[in-house]
Amino acid sequence: MRYTVDERHERIVELVREHGSLRVSDLAHHLGISLVTARRDVETLASRGRLDRVRGAVHWPGTPAPRGQAPQPIPELRPSTAPEPEAPVIGMVVPQSQHYFGEIIRGARETVAAVGGRLILGYSGYRPEQDAAQVDRMLEAGVHGLLLTPSWPTGTGGAEDAGGAATTGGELTLPAVLVERRGEVGTRVAGLDHVCTDHAAGAGVAVRHLVEIGHRKIALVAGESPTAVQVRRGYEAALRAFGVSGPPVEPLALQGGEVDTERIDTVAERLAALVDSGEVTAALVLSDIDAILLLQSLRSRAPHLRVPEDLALVAYDDDVAALSDLPLTAVAPPKYEVGATAAELLLQRVRERAAGTSGGARRHVDLLPELRVRASCGEATENSSDQSDR
Repeated sequence: MRYTVDERHERIVELVREHGSLRVSDLAHHLGISLVTARRDVETLASRGRLDRVRGAVHWPGTPAPRGQAPQPIPELRPSTAPEPEAPVIGMVVPQSQHYFGEIIRGARETVAAVGGRLILGYSGYRPEQDAAQVDRMLEAGVHGLLLTPSWPTGTGGAEDAGGAATTGGELTLPAVLVERRGEVGTRVAGLDHVCTDHAAGAGVAVRHLVEIGHRKIALVAGESPTAVQVRRGYEAALRAFGVSGPPVEPLALQGGEVDTERIDTVAERLAALVDSGEVTAALVLSDIDAILLLQSLRSRAPHLRVPEDLALVAYDDDVAALSDLPLTAVAPPKYEVGATAAELLLQRVRERAAGTSGGARRHVDLLPELRVRASCGEATENSSDQSDR
């Protein structure tokens, strides 16, 4: 039968109490779990003072440990049939469960559930110290592998700045996959598997679309986030590739999950002034919530400005872009696929570990966003150069 982690711990305690001393390998065989899991379980129980562990064996507290060798196998512990495969328990540490990460979590959860496993979540709240605390909690719960999104401001990190969480990937005894995060080149973390959205490519898709429908003066409105770092890089690279300009616009930031209306209005006024002066005809806005708020502010503070006639808008992210009264063209990161792909890769690593195989080269997987064209960009023109100077 399959046990939950708590049930398995209680069964181990019951067996050791009954027999006094047992080999860890016998426990693993009897319970139908891997030797690695059995060792982790008895280490957890020993750390709680419920059992004592000595040289490959575990014994009841107060029972003298066998001298010279581990206890002999006890025949009645041997199962008459092969044990059932252990259902995987996967730990996932993310900054939050709403907005961007909601679909990623759903993809991971459904993928793990499809193989009879269980996903357990830990939230860091973008606090580096919580990365390590949540990983410790996952290990205590007896997970078989970890999906990790550390609180790295730029989306990349190394051993010196990961708060003890994902950087322990170089030292973790469990398989781990980074999700929407990358290790800095040359660090041990760079040797971990990762699954990420290629946000730079997503920004490039948005710029290409705007150029193709006639725009040459494209602004970027973005706050500070790991995604923004990559979006800005892709935006700048695409501008260079097309030989077009990008006027500076003060980033729009929503701090602490609350709307900063004053900052939104400031950016709206700046953007309206750039449109009025002919310096901007289009803007890429991170995120779609920011884009809707910016559109609302533009309507109240610059009612003469028309979208998309005077200003074409593309939102980066597509959680609610289609729900705007003027549906927004948006770059849609493949969030569900990121979660599902990361979980599939981690489950593969867990199986390889249980089988004692290496699994070959680590994988760095980048998934491409797609552009969903709606009303906020207007229609493509036959002669795009006609709009290049407006």
